[in-house]
Parts: sequence; structure tokens; C-alpha cells
Amino acid sequence: MKTLFLLRHAKSSWDYPRLRDFERPLANRGRQDVPLMSSRFLAREASVDCIIASPAVRARSTAILMAESIGFPADDIASNPDLYFCGTAMYFKAAGLVDEACQSAMLVGHNPTITDFANEMTNGDIANIPTCGLVELALPIDRWSQIHRGQATLARFDFPKSGE
Repeated sequence: MKTLFLLRHAKSSWDYPRLRDFERPLANRGRQDVPLMSSRFLAREASVDCIIASPAVRARSTAILMAESIGFPADDIASNPDLYFCGTAMYFKAAGLVDEACQSAMLVGHNPTITDFANEMTNGDIANIPTCGLVELALPIDRWSQIHRGQATLARFDFPKSGE
């Protein structure tokens, strides 16, 4: 059994219209939401063995803040450019390449792909994973390379305004 966490980047800032999309930083609300979500993560006694993030500034910043808040070494966060505005096929590829020693992994990325991927994994109908939303998927696999569509069970779906 493997566990896959999907974390959408926290709220980003639109205060700098000349920045490329890739370079947009987190907004104040985004920087506040990550500690909230990490405290909920820890309260459930969840853990993660690896974190893989889109290299976009807002996703990478979200991953770093989350890692620091849950006691994961920020220097160990992997960067995968395929998680920046790609299709679900690249999320399947990224998940399938997770180190087999990891029992749990977290992908940090963007909408709409992260929502689409969650739905493809669970045959679900999540309309939208909000910013800093966190999805936990239970996978009945022994190896990450066995990951495929429709096999996951949605174990949890949480986001800052859910009131959980």
C-alpha cells in the first residue's frame, strides 16, 4: 500500500503584473494557509517520505513551507518541470518514478491538472482543488511503477476554508 498526497500550490500574488506566470510568488494569504494545512496534516499523524514540486516559484515556495512545517528537509524536495502546466499523463509519469523506498509521496503542482489527476486516480468528481488544497490517495500497490488510472481511494480532501 502506498499513499500519494496531492498539494495544490498556495494562493499566489498578482501584485506584479510584469512577472511571468512561472515567477509569481505566494500572496500573504498563501503564506498563512500553508502552516494551517501543515498543522492539519500533522494532527492526522500523516507523514511523507518524499516531496516532488513544480519548479514554478509559487509551487516551490509552497513545498518548502510545507516541508519546513512538517519536519521534512526542504533540501530534499525534488523539482520536476513536468508538473508545471502539463497534462495528467505527466503526473502519472512523475508518480510512477517515485523512489520505491518511499511509502508516501507528495506532488505539489497546479490546477487544472492536479484536480484532473485526482479525479482520474479515483474515478471521482472533485470540481476544484482550491489553492493549498490537499488530497490524500490510498493506492493498493507495492511499487510506484504500478500506478494507473482509477485505482486510488480518496482517503481525505482538505483545503484551508473547509473548516476541518
